[in-house]
Amino acid sequence: MTNMNGRQFIARVRKWARRRNLGVRFVASEGPGSHGTLYAGDRRTTVKDRKKQIGKGLLTKMLADLGIDRDDF
Repeated sequence: MTNMNGRQFIARVRKWARRRNLGVRFVASEGPGSHGTLYAGDRRTTVKDRKKQIGKGLLTKMLADLGIDRDDF
């Protein structure tokens, strides 16, 4: 898995969800500061600043929050 920023993560989740007929929405106002909430189906996670890189540990947590298998992503 290559490094990605928040914007790239959201795009990848949208692509993943489209293949599974799940709705995805990002709500920028639901989060502290530059954070926002990403909903995929009935699950959600917080996405930090969309311009900053996501570390490996945070990426793993966000995928777990959304119920996404790292290999499917």
